[in-house]
Amino acid sequence: MSENREWTVGCRSYSRTMTATATATIAPTAIAATTADAPPVVGSAPPLRRVDSPIGRIELIGNGSAVVSLTIERDGSLPHDGDKERSDAVLDRAATQLSEYFSGTRTTFDVPVTLRGTEFQKEVWGRLGELEFGEVTSYGELGLSTGRATAGRAVGGAVGANPVPILIPCHRVLATNNRITGYSAGNGVPTKVWLLNHEGIGHTE
Repeated sequence: MSENREWTVGCRSYSRTMTATATATIAPTAIAATTADAPPVVGSAPPLRRVDSPIGRIELIGNGSAVVSLTIERDGSLPHDGDKERSDAVLDRAATQLSEYFSGTRTTFDVPVTLRGTEFQKEVWGRLGELEFGEVTSYGELGLSTGRATAGRAVGGAVGANPVPILIPCHRVLATNNRITGYSAGNGVPTKVWLLNHEGIGHTE
């Protein structure tokens, strides 16, 4: 049996709230166990908002109570460029916090996100959500933290499938020698380089 749950992700200092039959605050380490699939938006088109940023336009999609997708512009295009914006309070909050992040006045997010993925993917995303601003991890360390020390390819796939980059900071994952091995969001490696430089994270290309 599955339950619809909503959780707020980010650094260890963030609150992470689970919504099911009741609402309770849970520990950061419990995120992976409580992440649920994003419930479908019923009826009208889902909330949508776009945000300008130094790495290109950003498209946010919600389900009425949380962010379910964040897409960074690639080659001047976003998936729903033909649709009108129809924001809500959650997306407005996300847009404000993203603008503050890019301007250098915010280092944490407390925007609720609800995600769809496999249990393994959600476990990896939960680990990423615990990374502090400017903190880096490796694919190997992620594998160890999930009890799959030899699952490097699977970890890389889960990192690349992250549906809300920046909010869940998959850009903070590097190879063990601090090299950038790729990035699936925006324009790829150049986008990741910008984010790493913005946070003062050392790396090699």
